[in-house]
Amino acid sequence: MRNWRALLLLAAPALAGAAATLAVGALAGMHGGDLAHLALLLVPAMLASVVAAAVARPLLARTSFLSTMLAVSAVSAFVGVLSLVVLSRQMFVSAHDATTLVVLLVYSTAAGAGAAFVLAKSSVDAVHVLARTAEALAEGDMSARVGALAAPPELVALGTTIDRMAIRLEAAMARVSDVESRRRDLVIAVSHDLRTPLAGLRAMVEAVEDEVVTDPHTLRRYAAEMRRSVDALVAMTDDLFELVQVDAGSIEREAERARLADVVHSALAACESQAVTKSVAIETRLNGAGEAGCSPRLVRVLQNLVQNAIRHTPADGSVRIEATRGGGMLRVAVEDSGEGITPDAVALVFEPFWRGDPTRSGPGSGLGLALAKRIVDALGGTIDIEQAAPHGARFAVSLPAT
Repeated sequence: MRNWRALLLLAAPALAGAAATLAVGALAGMHGGDLAHLALLLVPAMLASVVAAAVARPLLARTSFLSTMLAVSAVSAFVGVLSLVVLSRQMFVSAHDATTLVVLLVYSTAAGAGAAFVLAKSSVDAVHVLARTAEALAEGDMSARVGALAAPPELVALGTTIDRMAIRLEAAMARVSDVESRRRDLVIAVSHDLRTPLAGLRAMVEAVEDEVVTDPHTLRRYAAEMRRSVDALVAMTDDLFELVQVDAGSIEREAERARLADVVHSALAACESQAVTKSVAIETRLNGAGEAGCSPRLVRVLQNLVQNAIRHTPADGSVRIEATRGGGMLRVAVEDSGEGITPDAVALVFEPFWRGDPTRSGPGSGLGLALAKRIVDALGGTIDIEQAAPHGARFAVSLPAT
């Protein structure tokens, strides 16, 4: 079956050429007998074409593009000369005229072969550039580019596609490298922050197990300390789990919406006991934006921002949540009356496990602000830090209004 298809593929151009020749003859005024005679004369030319193509096809299957172009020129010359010889004998053309025609045909073929070589060489050079660029990309050189090509449009389009692919690959590799670096830093920070509560838990458990501590008062104190350590570990685990969800892009697929007023209420409810314990007053000013729709994930953002504000606000201080809506954006700010943020710390506050406390001994997992920023980024918004007057800090969240 495959051989028949190959034979038809070789015969199709010859048949098309013969049909075109007969059509031209008919248009030129040739009639039945003349067309029949022309058809008989075309038969040996068609056979010569099919035979030449059949012989050349397997020989050229694995040759270079330049060699193929030159071979095509040679095959065309061979078919032309053979056809001319056959036709001259059929038409009783004189030997002198036939020789003259053959010489002219050979010259035309040589000129065609030269032109084919020049044209093919630019394409071959372009293919070599494409191959070198692809090989460099395969070996990890993401800066390799094809650049401008003096070649046919198809090869130029291929080069442009390869360059676009290289740009995307380079960006993807940079993202992978950045994620891997952040993951490594996260693992180091997690191991550091887990060591303290685990070491404390182990020491207290061993003291109770070995009956080093037996009096009820100390046992109750140890139990409270162990509870606080367990709560810290649970909070850190929850933050890590949500951080991984954000990095996995799960927020981008969420379509649920909630009222901003409900979101703010839920966030403040989670911070109420912390504010009461520290005697920090919380004020809310929604300025008519309470009915605006937003992602329920904003609860965690505001909760983390308010908890951070309470943590850095002295007793009897205040924290204010203010919201505005306009210009297609929803803006929510959390402002405190604490000690503020130094300029050096502004660039670090959103890093996982970074804390303003150099000893890293303060409460919290060190993931709250990092998680808040990643949620806001995933929602297509921004979060900025401002110095509140006369002191304190202001975290401003801007999100597309829905």
